[in-house]
Amino acid sequence: MTDTQESRGASPSRRALIGWGGAGLALGAAAAGGAVAVARTGDDAAPVAAETGNAVEFHGAHQAGIATPVQDRLHFAAFDVKTDDRDEFVRMLKDWTDAARRMTAGKAVGDGAYGGLAEAPPDDTGEALGLKPSRLTLTIGFGPSLFDRFSLSGKRPEALVDLPKFPGDNLDRTRTGGDLCIQACADDPQVAVHAIRNLARIGFGKVAIRWSQLGFGKTSSTTPDAQTPRNLMGFKDGTRNIAGSESDRLKKFVWVGEGDGGKDEAWMTGGSYLVARRIRMNIETWDRTSLQEQEDVFGRDKGEGAPVGRAKEHDEPFLKAMKPDAHVRLAHPDSNGGITILRRGYSFTDGSDGLGRLDAGLFFLAYQRDVREGFIPLQRRLSGHDALNEYIQHVGSAVFAVPPGVRDKDDWWGRTLFSKEA
Repeated sequence: MTDTQESRGASPSRRALIGWGGAGLALGAAAAGGAVAVARTGDDAAPVAAETGNAVEFHGAHQAGIATPVQDRLHFAAFDVKTDDRDEFVRMLKDWTDAARRMTAGKAVGDGAYGGLAEAPPDDTGEALGLKPSRLTLTIGFGPSLFDRFSLSGKRPEALVDLPKFPGDNLDRTRTGGDLCIQACADDPQVAVHAIRNLARIGFGKVAIRWSQLGFGKTSSTTPDAQTPRNLMGFKDGTRNIAGSESDRLKKFVWVGEGDGGKDEAWMTGGSYLVARRIRMNIETWDRTSLQEQEDVFGRDKGEGAPVGRAKEHDEPFLKAMKPDAHVRLAHPDSNGGITILRRGYSFTDGSDGLGRLDAGLFFLAYQRDVREGFIPLQRRLSGHDALNEYIQHVGSAVFAVPPGVRDKDDWWGRTLFSKEA
């Protein structure tokens, strides 16, 4: 694979935008103004910025938003492709890259939200002019169904498998699948939603949002010394998660290596595979469950987060001291031949279900080197035996191939897949 880039045309003018209409999503905010960048190296993520208004470097060997220190808010969107024109789709990817590069740096899209032709829509929706970048990261992924288009069937990685149906799944088709996805993470929810809104608007006529999910309160951390976050069940989540500074573990378990798959899969080197699952929690049932049973279900105490029989959260767990169906015991790498994934999930609350129950739970995001060796065998074990299944249900699902990072100002999302030179 070479670094040769395809030539890049100019971004669409304001006049070209006339008549496009808007694919607007409610809320949103443009991150405007300068910012101090948080540096990213090839394998490591820098520590969390002292101020959450800072910017995360967009360019790198890997996409930001994977090993990057986890932000507090999420807007995730899956898209369906509506065009059969490969050149038009590639042009959109380049325009998306330009917009993502500007938004993550705290700049408005294109020529901004005002000051241009009064007869044309502005380039940026402009709801939050003056807001800081809030550590916004934008991460793109390609779903299995995309490879049925644009003569890409020979480029579909073997690791990008359709997920099997697991016991207990009750998947909503309107919240499942997608040709591609964008994961927007930031410390300000308006910044994250603004990013998705503007990308959807740029893609109008070529892609359309299939489903989306807002998330708050990160449920896993990639920062070693940070306090472990809690999920909506009140338990600490992600105690043993891969840290963004653990280069060796990232290389082994997260990043696609050179030589993984055949020569037609070289475009994924430096990328990763993402599994997204919308997991609804039966909050009302859980809240009426005794503390002892709650702790038995997880295999940790609720206060400190220590494993059964231990004093501190990070003490090495004694798995045999836990009940056989305890979540931690079943999910632990020692119980699964060393299977390890990088978790990056968020809590969600989407109102009520009309029966007086909260529609709330965990939007699970997991990155791994190979879905067949990561999420699938792990979920098969959990779905059949985990005591937690009494209180949760998987209602949405998707899997995506996340390509390597955008190397420099001349690179663009998906170049290694779509560029003949690459």
